[in-house]
Amino acid sequence: MNPIIENLTGMNALSDQVVAMDLLIAAKSGVRNYAMAVTEAGTPEIKEMLIRHLVEALDMHEQISAYMVEKGWYHAWDTNEQITLDLNNIDTALNLPTL
Repeated sequence: MNPIIENLTGMNALSDQVVAMDLLIAAKSGVRNYAMAVTEAGTPEIKEMLIRHLVEALDMHEQISAYMVEKGWYHAWDTNEQITLDLNNIDTALNLPTL
């Protein structure tokens, strides 16, 4: 989207929020996949390597979550607040001007 239009419509912050949420979802998926892979590892060396990757994926998830909480984009411990935020984002997306 054009940066001028993003600023006029307020979509610049929402775009950042969408990218951050996509990254958080990918990080969660990575954590799940590494955890599952650890249980399927065939050798101690592979298991050790997968555990290191799992710890790194958990750290990345923590950093993304903390960033989103700091920005007010993620309310993991307040479901009602997260639902309100999600509904506001839906309304914003549905009311975007068409060009």
